Amino acid sequence: MNLVSCEKKEKSTCSVVVEATAAEFDTACNQAYQKMKSRIAVPGFRKGKAPRKIVENMYGSGVFYEDALEIMLPGVIAFGNTENKLKTVGQPSIDDVKVNDDKSVTITYTIALYPEVTVGEYKGIHAEKPAVEVTEIDIDGEIEKERYKNARMETITNRPVINGDTVNLDYCGTLDGVAFEGGTAENYELKIGSGSFIPGFEEKMQGMMTGDERDLELTFPTEYHSEELAGKDVIFHVKVNEIKAQVMPEVDDEFVKDVSEFDTVAEYRESLKKDLTAQKEASAQTTFESNVMEKLIETVEGEIPDAYVDQFIDNQVTNMSQSLSQYGMTVEQYCQMMGTTLDAFRENMRPNAEKSAKSTLALEKTVEAENFEISDEELDEGYQDLASAYGMGVEDGKKALAADTVKEDRKMAKASRLVIENAVAEAPAAAEEAAAE
Repeated sequence: MNLVSCEKKEKSTCSVVVEATAAEFDTACNQAYQKMKSRIAVPGFRKGKAPRKIVENMYGSGVFYEDALEIMLPGVIAFGNTENKLKTVGQPSIDDVKVNDDKSVTITYTIALYPEVTVGEYKGIHAEKPAVEVTEIDIDGEIEKERYKNARMETITNRPVINGDTVNLDYCGTLDGVAFEGGTAENYELKIGSGSFIPGFEEKMQGMMTGDERDLELTFPTEYHSEELAGKDVIFHVKVNEIKAQVMPEVDDEFVKDVSEFDTVAEYRESLKKDLTAQKEASAQTTFESNVMEKLIETVEGEIPDAYVDQFIDNQVTNMSQSLSQYGMTVEQYCQMMGTTLDAFRENMRPNAEKSAKSTLALEKTVEAENFEISDEELDEGYQDLASAYGMGVEDGKKALAADTVKEDRKMAKASRLVIENAVAEAPAAAEEAAAE
């Protein structure tokens, strides 16, 4: 093979022209013949026994060209990329294929180049970190959740129905004096205020006592799913069989002993404060790290080809496909259910994929600048993490993933830690003032 030309184009792509010799093309044609001959029928020969020249005379000299070119292309592209020392991403597009008079072949293809970018200062990045504050209201909120979890239902006999009660009732709905389908039930449990019934039903039950009966004059919504009832005036005759209310436990030392390992309300509140502080600190740190990476991404300069970003979209689609498969659904079915197409769905992923792409490139530049190396101990840790994440043995992990791949992953993790550990946390107000300046 001979390299004819290599020309860099816009959007970090490169147009490469390679010429394969007549001998190389003839070899590929012969391989195509060997692949196809068992399916070729030629009069006077048993199937698969006709010589190549006879087949070409009968069907034309170019009968094997298409398959031959398909056989040659991987080698042509590998040759062109190697000769030009190109670091590429994605699959090439074949722009032109020409079989010359001397039976040599000229192939032109375009391929995306691995992005060449520059990154700004990655140490000392200033980024916003939310303040961590746990108030008495926060603690009260946690206690309220626990009270709801330990609430009990109690039958009410000394007052009428109010919002929030659960009522056992019989009802019968009629339209023009005739009961309609689905409008009758006995001993139905309804929580007042839940919005389970048509507008007005639950509101007009408030004030009823146990044993009371009442006619509720109501109107079905105009967009009700049943055309026979949509927009119609009806009457529901209801009878209250029982009223139950949720009774919340008092917050005292006995309650604390029941729901925790502590003996007093004060100890319980202090424990809740400690837990909430830890949760908020973890959340603030996560937000800070995300903000740091956003700042780092902003310093990335250089063209990033679509083919590189497409790899990140592919990963997102693959991950989603694996998640959906647990529910017996494909990505295509999900898109159809959401009223969109796979192409549109992929485009919606592009903004986040572009961020992931820039983040990866920025960390790669950090690895390069710091000249990170991975020790045997760190490599073992990487395999252990892999085994834990995928529920496999360490030795299985070593078979599944090459050491160089694990090392690269650990280098990227080192770079991320370096950037974050050297970042400067700022309160939201300080970050806003810095941005304004």
